Amino acid sequence: MKKSSLTSKTVGVYSPFLDVLGGGEKHLFAILEVFSQKGATVSFFWKENLSSLVFKRFGFDFVKKANWLSVDLIKTSWRKMIFLRKFDYFFYVPDGSYFFSTAKKNFIFAMVPDKKLYSLHLLNRLKLLNYQFLSNSPYTSEWLKRWGIRSFVILPYVSEEFFLTNKSIKEKIILVVGRFFPHLHSKNHEKAIEIFVELKKKSPLFKDYRLILVGGLKKEDHDYFNHLRFLSKKNSHIVILPNLSLRTLLTYYHQARYLWHFTGLGVDEARQPERVEHLGLAPLEAAASGCFILCHRSGGPRKLFRHQPDVLFENEKELVEKMVLVEKYPSLRERIIKNNLRLIRKKFTRKVFSRRVSELF
Repeated sequence: MKKSSLTSKTVGVYSPFLDVLGGGEKHLFAILEVFSQKGATVSFFWKENLSSLVFKRFGFDFVKKANWLSVDLIKTSWRKMIFLRKFDYFFYVPDGSYFFSTAKKNFIFAMVPDKKLYSLHLLNRLKLLNYQFLSNSPYTSEWLKRWGIRSFVILPYVSEEFFLTNKSIKEKIILVVGRFFPHLHSKNHEKAIEIFVELKKKSPLFKDYRLILVGGLKKEDHDYFNHLRFLSKKNSHIVILPNLSLRTLLTYYHQARYLWHFTGLGVDEARQPERVEHLGLAPLEAAASGCFILCHRSGGPRKLFRHQPDVLFENEKELVEKMVLVEKYPSLRERIIKNNLRLIRKKFTRKVFSRRVSELF
């Protein structure tokens, strides 16, 4: 069968959140990488060239040959209408505002199930006639459907470098991966510190364990980051590391025995679906790396791991109980880890992902 080719095709990308460089942005870059691999030229509208940061954080090489265009080119309506005509494909991550696009094929990439971002009054409906909605997960898609929007779901993939080949390198580490910020769907780092201290008090099994918190950090979130450092400064078993390279992050994934994911804890999901985890890329990567993952029973993880209830918890008490149980019985822990690994191998491969993205061509 003849392979799809996008040689001479052009792709434009505009996201007001591009420099966040979190899981959602990684997902978007992965989609664009498929277009690039098929021969398309990718152009980003941003105020500076982020290619070095993107490569360091995620390892995407295609961004080095992408075009980085002034965001002012699409800030004014007349300039935007003229300039976007050059593109065969255009991707937009919404911040609640919408605009007409003259590109041939247009996509809204929905990462967050926040109703405020998807106001479908008459004018917006007219603006969106030339767009197709994409969503990052079944969870986001489900909420969009409630608001009258049908979307095409593209799940992420977990690259081979995350998969652990030598189980003997596992150490007594509990890992928390997620951007350091206190708002939106916060990763609840404070709660992780609190429960880690409690866990060590309750069970001697965790006497020698370390808690390592890693994630992206933007300048405006330094107060929150410093607060976390203050909370943990007297505990030598807690380490907080911002803005790691992909290589260093992989090392921690491969060394950690557990991964905790607290997003959604304490949130009324029915009222604030945007504040729970929308997808859960870090748990998927950790599961591939042979970590025993424990995620709050809400949002994306609840849907992704609905057949793996052992990795979900409702509250702090249940988390601690599950930690003690699987630490006491390593064979049980290994069985659950293998089940999770089978799930990742089946649904989150690059091949499955590329095939799904190719349906957009």
